[in-house]
Amino acid sequence: MSDYIVRAMAADNQIRAFAAVTTDMVETARRNHNTSPVATAALGRLLTGGAMMGVMMKGEKDLLTLQIHAGGPLKGITVTADSMGNVKGYVGNPNVCIPANSKGKLDVAGAVGVGFMNVIKDMGMKEPYMGQVALQTSEIAEDLTYYFATSEQVPSAVGLGVLMNRDNTVRQAGGFIVQLMPFAEEPVIRRLEENIQKISSVTSLLEEGHTPQSLLEYVLEGFDVEINDTIPTQFACNCSKERVEKALISIGREELNDMIQEGKPVELNCHFCNKNYEFSVEELKEILRKCKRK
Repeated sequence: MSDYIVRAMAADNQIRAFAAVTTDMVETARRNHNTSPVATAALGRLLTGGAMMGVMMKGEKDLLTLQIHAGGPLKGITVTADSMGNVKGYVGNPNVCIPANSKGKLDVAGAVGVGFMNVIKDMGMKEPYMGQVALQTSEIAEDLTYYFATSEQVPSAVGLGVLMNRDNTVRQAGGFIVQLMPFAEEPVIRRLEENIQKISSVTSLLEEGHTPQSLLEYVLEGFDVEINDTIPTQFACNCSKERVEKALISIGREELNDMIQEGKPVELNCHFCNKNYEFSVEELKEILRKCKRK
């Protein structure tokens, strides 16, 4: 198992925590979308956060979508995750290239820009749950921390990181989410705050060789940590030619007819994994026949 998430409880169930290593997942996203380093870092952070938030859901068919709409040159990020550790996502502008920030690091905040984040949970109810928050720093981890505090009223600490190699491949990626339960006692809260303040960066901890388990032990130093679950996580897209065909059917007969009249194959692209699906003129005619039968 290369990438995985651990789920844990600590301090007599006063704290729940998640930690993940997502290096392969983020590298797969980078390859699929041919993202620039700063786009990889931004997308990788949201993919990592989304994967951990996805496994917080209970139902097998539950789906989480994180959307960042902002004015920066990245032109937004969309990530979808399920409760089984599968996650996929894309950025509006994969080629964004801007100077490093004042610390000499990839300027994720500058690439993302000022805007807001939607958190949509589809848990099989009549209407999906949707929360929206203004981006606080556009660094993503702090924005998710703010979302948990304001929309879900759960005091949380979120740490996310992506470190790139010189050849622009992904060297390290991962993160953690630590949350206080409503009955957490003051000494537990104080100790956890002290622990969080001493963390310099997630990527430096991963570079030191930390696993998700040892990452949580570090973040939750001084508490009894009980690992409850280990979940494999991966970049996985459920697109297929059949699903794309359904999308073609939904555009209607008139547009399909126009495509057929042009006499050329049509190529459609999946936003999430960047895979292309080609439909010949004969295939388009068959899809049109299916439309007429409905």
